[in-house]
Amino acid sequence: MTRFEDILIRIEEGLDAAKEIFAGFEPGETAFRFKQGDDPLTEADEAVDRALREILPSKDEGWLSEETADSPERLSRSDVWIVDPLDGTREFVTGVPEWCVSIGFVRNGEAVAGGIHNPATNQTVVGARGLGVTYNGVPAEASQLDHLSGARITASRSEIKRGEWDRFEGEAFEVVPCGSVAYKLGLVASNECDATWTLVPKHEWDVAAGAALVLAAGGCVFNKDGTPVVFNQPRPKLTGMIATGPNLANPIADFLGIRLANGVC
Repeated sequence: MTRFEDILIRIEEGLDAAKEIFAGFEPGETAFRFKQGDDPLTEADEAVDRALREILPSKDEGWLSEETADSPERLSRSDVWIVDPLDGTREFVTGVPEWCVSIGFVRNGEAVAGGIHNPATNQTVVGARGLGVTYNGVPAEASQLDHLSGARITASRSEIKRGEWDRFEGEAFEVVPCGSVAYKLGLVASNECDATWTLVPKHEWDVAAGAALVLAAGGCVFNKDGTPVVFNQPRPKLTGMIATGPNLANPIADFLGIRLANGVC
């Protein structure tokens, strides 16, 4: 087996374990508390985090998770797991079926393998660079659309509510509200939508798995300044990110006023 085939086996084991844990909780009926502000946390988040930490990392691999205290030790590792045990907890606790477990694997700062599973919709996307992507077990690739007219762009429900997408009203593309950003990226990788973007900060654990999936599916991922996305940073937070099929990268960059760096797509 190649190294990434071994990684994919562990990702699938992690997704299966998460699926089993989530089966014991009822979305919309699960108790929660607030970590800070209006950021909810449930026992499901914590239980999946514990299971993934047992299954995924070997002794020479780093770990970064939303629900585990961060350690600078990961910065000395070339291989790092970056996970969100439950991306879209707000949707989970309100019963909106737009949440998932998100497992990403990063090598030397590049997102190279990932997997997401949404138990509410029974959707699973798994893939690695050089090995492609499967969507519910069937090979998939990112959208080949080359123009924004008629494109389906998934957008954060929270960003829409705050008015951050008002400026795009009336454009030729369709804006589809959606919860979890990891789930949105999985939809891009599986060609269930054409692109997604967020122009506000996101933590690495929100997007590492999805970025790997989009890239493995032949798509493009870049920062809102047009540069490549680099993971496992001392401060693991991105200023924003765009993910799209390969032929929409330039039209979207032009539309958003972004100049793409050489080799981004």
